[in-house]
Amino acid sequence: MRLSKGFFPTVKEVPSDAVIPSHQLMIRAGLMRQLAAGVFSFLPIGYAVMKKVMQIIREEMDAIGGQEFHLPALNPVELWEETDRVKAFGDIMFHIKNRAMVLAPTHEEVITSIAKNHVKSYKEMPQIWYQIQTKFRNEPRPKSGVLRGRQFTMKDSYSMDSSWPGLDKSYDLHAEAYKKIYTRCGLTFHIVGASSGAMGGSGSQEFMVESNAGEDNLAVCSETGYAANVEIAASLVPNAERFAAIEPIKEVHTPNCKSIDEVAAFLKMPANRCAKSLIFMNDKQPVLVLMLGNDQLNESKLQSVFGQDIRPAQAEELLQLTGADAGSIGPVGLENKFTIVADNRLMNANGLVSGANKNDYHIINLDLQRDVKVQSYHDFRMVEEGEPTVDGKGKLRIVKGIEVGHIFKLGTKYSVAMKANFLDEQGKENPVIMGSYGIGVERIVACHIEQHHDEFGIKWQKSIAPYDVHLICVNMNSDAVKKKSEEIYAELQSKGISVLFDDRTDASAGFKFKDADLLGMPLHVIVGEKNLKNNQIELKERETNNRRTVPVEAAISEIIKFVRE
Repeated sequence: MRLSKGFFPTVKEVPSDAVIPSHQLMIRAGLMRQLAAGVFSFLPIGYAVMKKVMQIIREEMDAIGGQEFHLPALNPVELWEETDRVKAFGDIMFHIKNRAMVLAPTHEEVITSIAKNHVKSYKEMPQIWYQIQTKFRNEPRPKSGVLRGRQFTMKDSYSMDSSWPGLDKSYDLHAEAYKKIYTRCGLTFHIVGASSGAMGGSGSQEFMVESNAGEDNLAVCSETGYAANVEIAASLVPNAERFAAIEPIKEVHTPNCKSIDEVAAFLKMPANRCAKSLIFMNDKQPVLVLMLGNDQLNESKLQSVFGQDIRPAQAEELLQLTGADAGSIGPVGLENKFTIVADNRLMNANGLVSGANKNDYHIINLDLQRDVKVQSYHDFRMVEEGEPTVDGKGKLRIVKGIEVGHIFKLGTKYSVAMKANFLDEQGKENPVIMGSYGIGVERIVACHIEQHHDEFGIKWQKSIAPYDVHLICVNMNSDAVKKKSEEIYAELQSKGISVLFDDRTDASAGFKFKDADLLGMPLHVIVGEKNLKNNQIELKERETNNRRTVPVEAAISEIIKFVRE
């Protein structure tokens, strides 16, 4: 492709809302343009990258037995009501006002409806079906370019099995395929345990790229290889002590002490002797959660126990239910009205301090075996930087990450809801056992740029670069330089090498070099008068910015060797 004939709208200035490198460079290098908030048009060079990513995805999905579908983005709302996910997605789902239709944020319901009508026997499984399709989510605060958009391209695949071991195998096949996809796309990534959220199911993993632009927090350890989303991450921290001496419970006046630190300072005791009470509403049932000291409650872990609809109680509800405001609430005397649960660190602890359900008063010497009926203990806490890993062999780092893929063991959540059943070997009817596996195409492109750029522009890896080579004719007004550049362009194309040829006559050499660095093709081939007089062509590798000259007669073979090695 000749730059003089193509559409390559590079720019120096970027919109003020483009604050992360990938967003800035995708605008500056002419990969895309914003049409509306969270909606982008991909221009030729950007779409060329997307097509390469999609081709890698197709090859790896086909390699594990996947069959490609193309499913409608427009779905009848009744299909989603069968699984109650209209409610689960809430305002994130786009609804068509003059039709009982929605724009699909994902395609579990559509796939399940097809399986329901056509997969009738265990003999017809396993199946792996996939598609690469536009998705729509009404993101309330679109930002960071394509990382948080309202329209995006996604590879979603679905496995159907007749047994749970079969699901495990399909899940593992996808996990291995994903590793190959991200590696081929030039990404360094973490595989992290994750919450299934609105997708449901028995387990899931995310594929995350470490980046300051990420909106997810990850707990990782390079020494042990541990990685998990902080939504489910665990660490090795000691439980509260149980003392041999058991003191009687006592109410004490603690004026103006609301926080754990204020109470601990007033009573002259460590913060980890305090049992903090947090009140939630699970439908109409109040729930009291006990946490140790300043440990932060991880609401995703709470939701995994009580469901997605549990919510913090409002200030007026606290007063009505307990007789006190936040900071003075405790579990004693609330057993008949509340479901009381506690974090594992408080298991059977005594000698604790808690609120007395009377403003400015606390209870000391609380014994969770004697004074409170705790219904169950769970890991509710948010891990912190520097805590030991669960095996005690490393320390956790808390880092930002961008999700580029997510795989789920759905189990029978959708098949039961939609009555997608099959007959087993004994002729008994069972629900199809399913998995769901997603990859964000634009996210791979953005994450690639996040990991491969410098202050001058993008550094495409060979596998997804829009062109193999950027050929720069330094001076098109020089007959010798122009002639040699045209010869190299024609010969490389004849050898199957894709070339972006800067043949512009109205651009200076400096401007051409800046554009070449911005666009970021893996190899720059520079034809200039000075080197050509010495029978030399200059080659620049964009990843390292290393330059070298080669004899004109060896240039083609050196370029082909670089591209294909």
